[in-house]
Amino acid sequence: MLNPQLAEALQPVVRKRTSMRDYKKLDPELEEIVMEMPSSTGRSATVADHANQAFDAVVVGAGIAGLYMLHRLRGLGMTAKVFEAGSGVGGTWFWNRYPGARVDIQSLEYSFSFDEKLEREWRWSERYAPQAELLDYANHVADRYDLRRDIQLDTRVNAAHFDETANRWTVTTDRGDTVSARHVVMATGCLSVPTDVDFAGIDSFKGTVYRTSRWPHEGVDFTGQRVGIIGTGSSAIQSIPIIAEQAKQLTVFQRTPNYSVPAHNQPLAPELVAEWDANRTRYRAERRYTAGGFWNTPRDQLTMDAGPDDHRAEYEKRWQVGGFDILGAFADQGVDPNANKVAAEFAAAKIRELVKDPKVADLLTPKDYPFGTKRLCVDTNYYATYNRDNVSLVDIKATPIETITPTGIRTSGGDYEFDSIILATGFDAMTGALARIDIRGRGGETLKSHWAEGPRNYLGLMVAGFPNLYTITGPGSPSVLTNMIMSIEQHVDFIADTLAAMAGRQQVTIEPTAQAEAEWTTHVNELASMTLYPQANSWYMGANVPGKPRVFLPYVGGLGVYRLLCDKIAADGYTGFALGNVPTAHWERPTLEAFAELGEAVKAFQPARAA
Repeated sequence: MLNPQLAEALQPVVRKRTSMRDYKKLDPELEEIVMEMPSSTGRSATVADHANQAFDAVVVGAGIAGLYMLHRLRGLGMTAKVFEAGSGVGGTWFWNRYPGARVDIQSLEYSFSFDEKLEREWRWSERYAPQAELLDYANHVADRYDLRRDIQLDTRVNAAHFDETANRWTVTTDRGDTVSARHVVMATGCLSVPTDVDFAGIDSFKGTVYRTSRWPHEGVDFTGQRVGIIGTGSSAIQSIPIIAEQAKQLTVFQRTPNYSVPAHNQPLAPELVAEWDANRTRYRAERRYTAGGFWNTPRDQLTMDAGPDDHRAEYEKRWQVGGFDILGAFADQGVDPNANKVAAEFAAAKIRELVKDPKVADLLTPKDYPFGTKRLCVDTNYYATYNRDNVSLVDIKATPIETITPTGIRTSGGDYEFDSIILATGFDAMTGALARIDIRGRGGETLKSHWAEGPRNYLGLMVAGFPNLYTITGPGSPSVLTNMIMSIEQHVDFIADTLAAMAGRQQVTIEPTAQAEAEWTTHVNELASMTLYPQANSWYMGANVPGKPRVFLPYVGGLGVYRLLCDKIAADGYTGFALGNVPTAHWERPTLEAFAELGEAVKAFQPARAA
């Protein structure tokens, strides 16, 4: 033990330090002093806390969001613990290893922008990076910033309960951990919980059943096999061309066709990389204030202000570019049914052009929802794959699957025999991971009950009645409508800046007011209703999960507008939040006129930054 006089003399010095790790580096005995005094983050540490593993923050998930959140918490001098259910970091890119898995945002943009040195030392090989390379990138980030020592793998968080007396969260795991934290950050991902549809009789199948969401790490060789795949979402669309090259016979079972556009993937040309390097700072600044957070060339022109020849020329040009650029062809294609019909007719013509059998082409053409209102898929040779002699398509809307048999799949139209069956049945998007954790806020209210009629929150970030609980890219934020890494960085930076502001003001808790939450939720829904998005039974709407409330989950206002709004809320003293149990100024729901002004501010900002 240090003598009292020395301890007293050291206290002013110790208080200037913010990380327990720093004390231990100096002298293990200094820990005893720290445990008796408040930290700079508002945490009053005790010996009992230490014994129970007390942290400033717990982060759930070690994907892209969790890694960056941990990095920012470290920079604030806060102690943090990350729990990850997988046996490695990487999140999406750890779990999704199915054939052809790759990103649908161009690699140069689908990467962290917070550290120029990191950007310059990492080199992507392809326009759209494959899963293995993306996982390598996540591991590189974890190692470069020495993040692994605060990450506990193979650990699933079961519960997080808020203690109103201590103003702390108690977090428990499936491995028996019980830890205390002032703050809990949910970095659980938007597409991390598979729907796990189990068909009748599946346990009787004598072959092998695979799920695209949990693909064997060692890979699968389908050479010489008869393979059936159920589903034609993004995972299936990426997988099918590759499996078709191996399998003796591939049968695709489709309920609802999806629109898909070509990736035109290729190795990254050195001159393109050099051009990106030379202009990276400007490009990054511009992207942060675009709607999607990635390269696009949106036009202000309305569809009906152009003629049929102009329509075809514009859409063809963007089809040849590939990727999401096609969504910016005309300003009104996402809100005007007649304008959208032009885009849909172009896509249908492309499918007929690429698929030789007219009947198959017709089955592959969506007819009951507008173009772009489901997540647009980006593919390599998807439609052309149906021209192969060993590939066939079964419409299970017309002939539903009745059961899995010991030898294959039985539909109302007949039996199909397989050696392997693949389930590509999608995810419980955005809320699925949160719903599986027992999260309880003030008064013991569960998040599940709070969201019984659909998610309610403020900015997609925080929930009224759940202090110091943060949801990175949660429902009600731009998230899945954007470049996810760009949205992740914006959310993590907002959270980190908020924690720093709280520490400076010696405020212990933050949460949205009930009024701000209600008005933001209304605003998110109203804005979505002005678009064509709700007309599709998509995972954006939660329509793929039986019993899930049918509400549009992401925020359609765009990342740039959303970023400006968040910045203004913070600059005004966290409008709409209660800080330390004291409400701030009331948040007034922005009018369309206000958002139009924000949009003009974005346009004005971009050239200024570019200059």
